[in-house]
Amino acid sequence: MSSQLLSGNVWDIDPELFEIIKKEKHRQQSGLEMIASENFTSVAVLQCLSSCLHNKYSEGMPNQRYYGGNEYIDEIEILAQKRCLEAYKLNPEEWGVNVQPYSGSPANFAVYTGIVEPHGRIMGLDLPDGGHLTHGFFTPTKKISATSIFFESMPYKVDPVTGLIDYDKLAATAKLFKPRLIIAGISCYSRCLDYKRFREIADENGAYLHSDMAHVSGLVAAGIIPSPFEYSDVVSTTTHKTLRGPRAGVIFYRKGVRSVKANGTKVMYDLESKINQAVFPGLQGGPHNHAIAAIATTMKQATTPEFVEYQKQVIKNAQRLCDGLKSRGYHIATGGTDVHLVLVDVRSASLTGATAERILELCSIACNKNTVPGDKSALNPSGIRLGTPALTTRGLKEADIDNVVNYIDKSLQIAQAAIKISGPKLADFNKVVVENSDIKNRIIALRTEIEKYSQSFPLPGLETL
Repeated sequence: MSSQLLSGNVWDIDPELFEIIKKEKHRQQSGLEMIASENFTSVAVLQCLSSCLHNKYSEGMPNQRYYGGNEYIDEIEILAQKRCLEAYKLNPEEWGVNVQPYSGSPANFAVYTGIVEPHGRIMGLDLPDGGHLTHGFFTPTKKISATSIFFESMPYKVDPVTGLIDYDKLAATAKLFKPRLIIAGISCYSRCLDYKRFREIADENGAYLHSDMAHVSGLVAAGIIPSPFEYSDVVSTTTHKTLRGPRAGVIFYRKGVRSVKANGTKVMYDLESKINQAVFPGLQGGPHNHAIAAIATTMKQATTPEFVEYQKQVIKNAQRLCDGLKSRGYHIATGGTDVHLVLVDVRSASLTGATAERILELCSIACNKNTVPGDKSALNPSGIRLGTPALTTRGLKEADIDNVVNYIDKSLQIAQAAIKISGPKLADFNKVVVENSDIKNRIIALRTEIEKYSQSFPLPGLETL
């Protein structure tokens, strides 16, 4: 085999692919990344992801592998486990952790597989109300997520007026549904969760409480929002959102005494083997050792003062973003934010989530269309979700967020002008924004201004890739 294939750089071996990578690098440098689930990770994480650890197969748990040659892989995984517990100040006598899930969705499915029997009952926040697909989402005509195919799902809802979770209604529904597991977690909900109330409802029904902190795990590690660990049986997370690590998942599970019977007999947790076996061999094959190493270095970063200050700034920026948009007349779901994201109801600007997302993308601001309380369809929602983790990583502070608010407002004003020409249909809108000369010129002028502004902030990572 030619040594050039093994030692050549991608720009020499595959220039066609490298040109596309360069375009994506330029897009990230030139745009304002406001997707709440995205971030820019560190050089250390990227170095782990491109390391020799990628080469090794290591099915099984540390010191219990199905392959030889895992002496150092075991050391890395044990280090990652140790650092995960340290990052969240957890007692290893009370908590264990599995760092092998490939991402957050497989992590959640492993939790359900391990502790909820097939067609057992789960309750999660409905997706149109800010929950996640993997919390059991289905529609009247179709089971969308595998979690609703293999388990029986009953969603809980937010109050349609306030946008806040209706805990009383959740409690009443749980008494009727009797779930095996209740999920306290969000994908687009801008308020802190009441984990204590979730625990009370779970206890009333003999259910496990599974907290999915994927979006807020960095904020939890920094100690600036309430932690789910005090009240939960299981906690899952991704590591690439506010935590700013690799694309991977982690599952924490309780150990020790679960409860004490009236006669004094202790009932012990048995989650460790159930969850570990659900991850492997139940749902996955060999773990991604390069990602596990990246988790280890991410969790080390999460214990530093610099990381805490970063997370504080994430929330400051989100709240400044929220206040700025409200001052411009935009309606914010729940009226504000406690975390890293803001859900904007763009019906107040006579737009849809899809038209708002599209115009912002054309102006080099990345966000995603999103349902707001009361929406019927996730495909035709009335809102956009905006987040501040990635912008904060690049160094933006409150005064810079004021500029971002101005850019968002200007972009949406262009969308309003386009709608007056196109009418309400998305296809007609998409045609106007690329063909109407006045609209197109306004977009180009604003995009040029935004990209120049974005390029004034550094982008962390490797210089070339």
